Amino acid sequence: MRDEMSSGGYKLYGRANAGSLAVQIVLEEIGAPYELLWVGRTAAELEAFRRINPAGKVPALVLPDGTPVFESAAILIHLTNAHPNADLAPVAGSTAHARFLQWMLFLSSNVYEAVLRIYYSERYSTVGAAAAAQIRAQALQDYTRHLELIHGALSPYVLERLSAVDPYLHMLAGWYPQDAPALGPRLPKLAQHAALLRRRAATHKAEQDHAEGS
Repeated sequence: MRDEMSSGGYKLYGRANAGSLAVQIVLEEIGAPYELLWVGRTAAELEAFRRINPAGKVPALVLPDGTPVFESAAILIHLTNAHPNADLAPVAGSTAHARFLQWMLFLSSNVYEAVLRIYYSERYSTVGAAAAAQIRAQALQDYTRHLELIHGALSPYVLERLSAVDPYLHMLAGWYPQDAPALGPRLPKLAQHAALLRRRAATHKAEQDHAEGS
């Protein structure tokens, strides 16, 4: 299989401390050439970005052939398929790959969804801010419960070795609200996982870019 990297570079559209972090970490792990483009919030900038992603949400990745792709999990899975030599996913069709897909979709449909309800609670009610506190409280319970479930799988990575699931988990777990009860004492393997990821050059580079972009 020809590695997509040989066809040219990627364009990653994101915002600081947002969903593009995991994608950037994986691009760094792969060693693929890419351009990081921060998406502004003015009406003109959002209108231009919707030509890349009609939903207007980050991240979005423009492939070397010019095709735009959005949704974090879809982008990450594609990158592992396009760059098999990076070894960031088990062989397709294997039992290990089934577990890889399981955790990718679990993070996308459960953990990410709960995070959105925590930080954008008013969007999930017809009465707006009046119900936001209750929605946020339930979302935090759900988010913590989902992290507890995946915590049980860590040894020290989600799978037997590093995969694209790990940067995704690292990003989502890093969004735990600072005003909530401390998570580390309850989920020590999650803290160890974060420390393990941060020792990698790819994570350091991506997190540095996001810190400078905020």
